[in-house]
Amino acid sequence: MKKNMGTTDKIIRVIIVVIVVALYFTKTISGTLGIVLMILAGIFVLTSLISFCPLYTLVGINTCKTAKKN
Repeated sequence: MKKNMGTTDKIIRVIIVVIVVALYFTKTISGTLGIVLMILAGIFVLTSLISFCPLYTLVGINTCKTAKKN
């Protein structure tokens, strides 16, 4: 897998995960919505750790900085 996520993208995803987890455990979101958002949060964490988002590949997005060739 070729990396396609930049640092800023990963940081934004982690911030979203922290917010969703906090809202879930404070019972602000619950039920089916809470479960769905926690699953998405898990996916966000996983994609942030491996720096690869399969959806980005399908859409053709790459937020990872590339090195300049001389």
